[in-house]
Amino acid sequence: MSFDLVVKGGVLPDGRRADIGVKAGRIAAVEPLPEAVEAGRVIDAAGDLISPPFVDPHFHMDATLSYGTPRVNASGTLLEAIDLWGELRAVATAEEMAARALEYCDWAAAMGVLAIRTHVDVTDPRLAGAEALLSVREATKDWLDLQLVAFPQDGLYRAHGARENLLRALDMGVDVVGGIPHFERTMQEGAESLADLCRIAAERGLPVDIHCDETDDPMSRHVETLAREALRHGLGARATGSHLTSMHSMDNYYVSKLLPLIAESGMNAIANPLINITLQGRHDTFPKRRGMTRVKEMQALGIPVGWGQDCVRDPWYPLGAADMLDVASMGLHVAQMTHPAEMARAFTMATETNAAIIGIDDWGLRPGARASFVVLDAGNPVEALRLKPARLFVVSNGAVIAESPRGAARLSLPGRPERVSRRFSD
Repeated sequence: MSFDLVVKGGVLPDGRRADIGVKAGRIAAVEPLPEAVEAGRVIDAAGDLISPPFVDPHFHMDATLSYGTPRVNASGTLLEAIDLWGELRAVATAEEMAARALEYCDWAAAMGVLAIRTHVDVTDPRLAGAEALLSVREATKDWLDLQLVAFPQDGLYRAHGARENLLRALDMGVDVVGGIPHFERTMQEGAESLADLCRIAAERGLPVDIHCDETDDPMSRHVETLAREALRHGLGARATGSHLTSMHSMDNYYVSKLLPLIAESGMNAIANPLINITLQGRHDTFPKRRGMTRVKEMQALGIPVGWGQDCVRDPWYPLGAADMLDVASMGLHVAQMTHPAEMARAFTMATETNAAIIGIDDWGLRPGARASFVVLDAGNPVEALRLKPARLFVVSNGAVIAESPRGAARLSLPGRPERVSRRFSD
């Protein structure tokens, strides 16, 4: 059998060594292949880690790469960031947002991120963000899975016309229903907005992904309502609660009742470690909370939990590089996932778990799956988390779309022979 592309001698995340044969945009073989295999191109992985692509299930592409416009976030708080974004949103054009988003998609490609779910603010009646990101989705469709969430940043009910704008955005082709119940005027209106949003999702057959309880307030308990509404409408895995940071401050007895309800609902959870540990706890002196949700505790009950990048170079976060290994590494530190099995799981969360959360079902290193994967300059998933290594090759739908050199240094030290040092051991 001939192949369009063959990757020889790689190591899969589970430790197996295998060759991967690609034909017509699909993985045709994951097995030892003959040395003289017939292929359009052969890549020698030489013991490098071959991974499914990285997936970012929670991002804000309409705001990305806008840091410092109109000014920097002096307090570093969530609320100042929302105010700054409101100022920028009022004057930003669809063309300008699309240009920034396309630049970010290039970053993502270089880092092996081949699927992104991005929230797009629908507060402004112009719906310039939706227009911009619909055009970006079309421009990148051959190599990037881009999902759009209709997100009423200032509140479904709190912001004038936001509900109508959300429905208009969905009619334009936006993929997912979004919301922010803790930003409504009252707890009651937050709960009512969740009931409304889950009803809209159920009626339209769409997923729902809610910014839920992104606060240090232990009494912000909208995730309870989200789980109940997901049960009521049978949304199951189509429902996702993002952030859930109030859970880090909640009473343990209440959480012992809450987590089984979330598990029963079948919904997903997404932690955004880089952003939440930066934005949360700003009112604390010491001890200072670090605002990430209860990742391991949810996983222990079978609740799917993923990692999200959330923000890069915008009013909320001044850093970031579209590197899901950076996100996963910070996540495992804050969640104290340092057992070898937990670290391996932290890596899988950034790839296959995230893909499942956003509904991609043909992701993975198996025959028949789409031929999208990443070759990393590391020997296994834990080394990848430790080193954040070069993405030597990024393959999307059978085509190599990015290549990077190995990370190595040539050392010339006094009294020692010259040598090349690589940071991982094979």
